[in-house]
Amino acid sequence: MCGRYTLTVPAEVVAELFALDEVPELAPRYNIAPTQEAPVIRLDPRPDPPRRRLHLLRWGLVPYWADDPSIGNRMINCRVETAAEKPAYREVFRRHRCLVVADGFYEWKKDPGGKQPFWAHRPDGRPFAFAGLWSRWRHGGGRLDTYTILTTEPSPHLAPLHDRMPAILDPADWSAWLDPEVSDPVELRAMIARADGRDLALRPVGRQVNTASYDEPDCVEPLTAPAD
Repeated sequence: MCGRYTLTVPAEVVAELFALDEVPELAPRYNIAPTQEAPVIRLDPRPDPPRRRLHLLRWGLVPYWADDPSIGNRMINCRVETAAEKPAYREVFRRHRCLVVADGFYEWKKDPGGKQPFWAHRPDGRPFAFAGLWSRWRHGGGRLDTYTILTTEPSPHLAPLHDRMPAILDPADWSAWLDPEVSDPVELRAMIARADGRDLALRPVGRQVNTASYDEPDCVEPLTAPAD
C-alpha cells in the first residue's frame, strides 16, 4: 500500500529528470495524502511528436462512470496483478497511464508503542516515478482529473513493514508506460517487475506524519533515537 509520500525537490530537478518542457512552481511536499492534489506526468498526444506534460491531479481515482466522486477516497491504490481485469481500472490501465512523481514514501511498522513510520527514499535524494493510472470524471460543465498508484509485492528489505509497496518504474520504461499504444497487460506488468525498490534507504521518522494535514520538513527528519 502507499498512503503517504513526498516530493521535496525543486521543479527544475523534476523538469530535467523527466524531460519536461515546462514545470509549474512546485512547493516542497513532505506529506502528500489522499484527496490532495499532486504532480502527475501524462503524455499529451496533440504535439508532433507527443510531449510529456506535468499536471496537478487529485489523489484517489474517480472512474468516469461514477455517480459520486467520493468513491475516489477509497481508490488511492490499485493492485497491479488485477488492474487489467477490474472494471474500475481495466480501461484506464489500457489507455490512461501516468507517472506519479515522488522522492520518497512512508510505510509503518507495528511495535509495542504503536505504529512506527519509516521514510523510504533514494540515498542520493533523486526523485522517481510510481506507476499510476488516471481518469477524467465529468459532471455538468465541470471535470475532475484523478489518479491512483499501482502497488506490487515489496522488495525484501521493505517486506517487514508491509506486504505491498508502490510500483516504482525503471526510467527506461517511462516512455512505454505513458504510450497508449502499449496495451498488453503482460508487457505492462513486466515493466513493474523490473524495478523493485532494492536501492531505497529506510529512515525512521516522527509520528507527526500520521496527521494528513501536517506537511512540514520535520516529517522526513530522522528520529533522535532511531527505531529498531
